[in-house]
Amino acid sequence: MSAVFAVLCALLVPRVPVAADLHAVNCSQVKDAFTDLGYSPANVPSEETAGEDLRVCAPQRSCCNAEMEETFGQRSSRDFEKLMDDTSEELRETFMTGHKRFDDFFLELLDNTERSLNEMFLRTYGKPYLQNAEVFQGLFAELKRYYTGGNVNLEEMLNDFWMRLLERMFQLLNSQYLITEDYLECISKYMEQLKPFGDVPKKLKSQVTRAFIAARTFVQGLMVGREVANRVSKVTMSSACVSGFTKMLYCSYCQGLFTLKPCNNYCLNVMKGCLANQADLDPEWSKYIDAMLLVTERLEGPFNIETVMEPIDVKISEAIMNMQENSMQLSYQVFQGCGQPKPSGMSRSTRGVSDTFSGRFSPYNPEELPTAAAATRLDRLVTDIKEKLKKFRKFWSSLPEAFCLEEHVAAAESAEDDCWNGHDKGRYVPEVLKDGLTNQVNNPEVGVDVSRPDTLIRQQIMALRVMTNKLKNAYDGNDIYFQDSNDESSGSGSGSGCTEMCTTESDSFITEAPVQEKEKTDEISSASIIQPNLLLLLLVFTALALKEHWR
Repeated sequence: MSAVFAVLCALLVPRVPVAADLHAVNCSQVKDAFTDLGYSPANVPSEETAGEDLRVCAPQRSCCNAEMEETFGQRSSRDFEKLMDDTSEELRETFMTGHKRFDDFFLELLDNTERSLNEMFLRTYGKPYLQNAEVFQGLFAELKRYYTGGNVNLEEMLNDFWMRLLERMFQLLNSQYLITEDYLECISKYMEQLKPFGDVPKKLKSQVTRAFIAARTFVQGLMVGREVANRVSKVTMSSACVSGFTKMLYCSYCQGLFTLKPCNNYCLNVMKGCLANQADLDPEWSKYIDAMLLVTERLEGPFNIETVMEPIDVKISEAIMNMQENSMQLSYQVFQGCGQPKPSGMSRSTRGVSDTFSGRFSPYNPEELPTAAAATRLDRLVTDIKEKLKKFRKFWSSLPEAFCLEEHVAAAESAEDDCWNGHDKGRYVPEVLKDGLTNQVNNPEVGVDVSRPDTLIRQQIMALRVMTNKLKNAYDGNDIYFQDSNDESSGSGSGSGCTEMCTTESDSFITEAPVQEKEKTDEISSASIIQPNLLLLLLVFTALALKEHWR
């Protein structure tokens, strides 16, 4: 009786489907989903197959064939490229617009400053300025050439400017004498000792040099960041990455599980494998961002390019007035050192005051000076770029997390049991790997050859390393491209072939006084270039009397 009861019970118990029945796929639903992707339903099998011809999607009973798998692979490549493009768009836009805005600002600042100086000097000095305007035009031309990447030694260029200005001033203030080229060359040897323009050249040289090094290097840094971002965001996917990405996004269709998103941890492992080389860019990228932020301090400080360039016309004018006020003493000291020049045969009164400085330059009113640039514009630019640079400091290592956000590719972390794990619906078991190429040796989703780093990525790492070194030098006031070949401690020499690791002293922009030739020093006593004694004062008064007589 018990045996009969057992049989009856067995017959009444509901039949549990076998595993094959649990995973039976409705190919008509797959066909509809495939059509929704924009493909022809004719390519979808009417009935599930063993999937033996599939290479990417697991060989199990499936509604996919090799042709569909190839279609999914092509679509995956496009999806990956678009995802990378969308995710890096803000980064690329930041560097592109940042470079343009800063570059436009600095070039406009130079143009406005030159125009301001021209208007002020024309109004203040009139014809003498017009006759010597090329000296000032040359100064701004060289500053622009340096900023735009030219091989210009700022220190030497500024020294040359003051020397040319001294020569022109000396000739105009001593127009009753015939000043030859040899005589001007003699004057140049006493420039440092005479200091005809006071301390203005020394201070301005230090400020201009540091300001321009910081500005130019920062804009170069933005350009390098832009190029690195553009190139790295276009890196070609490996075949293993295409397969892993295809399996993650589209093999679920073959099982009729197309409504499921990939598990979050599954997505992270796929992305860490696909973006292993990009993650290796991160350490050098972070150092580069830190160096860029360091240089922004120089763009905000008291001697940034805006605060240095806007009053440059006033500073040069002060230097000119200083020389004029001391012109008699200066001329006497030069005559003592270089000899009395021959008379030109024309007195100053014969020449006419319109051809020379008329005793004293006209005073200028600083309130009338044109405004070079909006006072807060540079501050706004720097504040904006600083916030964005900080935001992108860990950009490349954070790409897997960015890709696998719920709104992009993967399921929410809370849905770890209701997601696609690469084989079925369910939890993803393997652990999430660390970032970087060497950590992908045992990546379960993407085969990565850790012995072959991506060449393009390595090139970008080197470009960032070089730029970081330039930025650090710029922060210290040194331009590594233009080290002085005559003095290793000088900060702005030209064409010395100095390597990137050159370091200089912080006050290295002030050069030593020129060394005089031995035979000259034997003939010319150093006593002739010192403060005048009682006899000298008498001679000065005599010269002043003669000057009044010439007028």
